[in-house]
Amino acid sequence: MSYCRWSTDDFQCDLYCYESVDDNFTTHVAGRKRIFREPLPPLVDSEKDLKGWCERQVKVMQMCDNCDFVDIELPHVGESFYDPDLQSFLDRLLMLKGLGYRFPDSIIEEVREELKAVDREPTERDDASSPRG
Repeated sequence: MSYCRWSTDDFQCDLYCYESVDDNFTTHVAGRKRIFREPLPPLVDSEKDLKGWCERQVKVMQMCDNCDFVDIELPHVGESFYDPDLQSFLDRLLMLKGLGYRFPDSIIEEVREELKAVDREPTERDDASSPRG
């Protein structure tokens, strides 16, 4: 499952983050970013206007074909990180956000919610000591 990709937020995301099959949380940091020559078109709700949403997607892809790329001048450009758990991953995201990397704030909230869910899960020891264990 990916949390965000380069294409997230109309290609305005500097990170590619996902939970790896190797039981870690992987973050790849971009070295360059797209600069569009014109403002992005207004968002369209696909559930209310599928045709308008598709037209907007075509426009954004055309803008990608004609955009400029600039080097990102922040620490960690082009690096990859492999965090062993959700808390380390959250700490990494907060550090990268604090440095100025672009990615949706909703990713941080999603990871926080996942951490809360993990904290609520009973451990095997809890299950074994319960009356039903």
